Amino acid sequence: MAANDLYSKDLYQILGVKKSDDAAQIKKQYRKLARELHPDKTKGDKKLEERFKAVSEAYEVLSDDKKRTDYDQMRDAISSGRVPPNMGGFGGPGGFSAQGDFSDLFTGGNGANDIFSTLFGGGHRGPRRGQDLQTETTISFRNAFFGTEINANGTTTRIPAGIKDGAKIKLAGRGAPGQGGNGDLYIIVHVTKHPVFRREELNLHMDLPVTFTEAALGADVKVPTMDGDEVTVRIAPGTPNGRTLRVKGRGVKTTKGQGDLLVTIVVAVPQRVDGKAKEALELFAEATNDFNPRADLSQRAKA
Repeated sequence: MAANDLYSKDLYQILGVKKSDDAAQIKKQYRKLARELHPDKTKGDKKLEERFKAVSEAYEVLSDDKKRTDYDQMRDAISSGRVPPNMGGFGGPGGFSAQGDFSDLFTGGNGANDIFSTLFGGGHRGPRRGQDLQTETTISFRNAFFGTEINANGTTTRIPAGIKDGAKIKLAGRGAPGQGGNGDLYIIVHVTKHPVFRREELNLHMDLPVTFTEAALGADVKVPTMDGDEVTVRIAPGTPNGRTLRVKGRGVKTTKGQGDLLVTIVVAVPQRVDGKAKEALELFAEATNDFNPRADLSQRAKA
């Protein structure tokens, strides 16, 4: 993509963000659009594929502080007339992904600052480094937990255990070739949801359904883990709904450490109670009629 093509585009508008938005807001908006427009969901729809590519291009620039600054400076310079808008020739043919289309404007010896140097005081441009390329892959929650291998752009790559959803892996020198050396290959990793476990930092969370009697009387309950075995957690008598128990060392393990498994108690109420069970509950209600969990509710509501 030629430089004038890049700078003629409003990347903020393409991504649906404001120029004043911070990095967190830009990342949040990109992840939202990436989920909606990912080729796995829009197979065969060329317009949506092009939209996904444009969004990825915009994010690749706006998510990088230096690239974003260079882009803003050049756009301002063109709009003020300090730089001619038809300054094409700095780009190259696109790679297999969005990033490769114009990353050579920002990497190696061919960045926007070098363009300014050439226009306003000279400067030497050496052999251009190959374009950086970007691709995406989706792996299961389990493969993200234990690590796995994928094939990206003809390269077998190890995904490390404990990788987060949205993480970016850099493969140095695996991008497009160039006279100044090969570019890099970036892989964005998406992780699917698990039906039982969810992740927060290095900890795993899960909901544990228990019966009313288990919560009221106490019980030892077996809990599954990502390792495939089960651990036993002790539920103390009178455990309320929503209490969280901690199982040490059964969370996500990375080079930075290992988290825990946090088990939240969810008291399951039968949808239908009759016969002896109903009689037993009625007797229980009579025996505990002095217990009123809403005794001070009205008073606290007036606070």
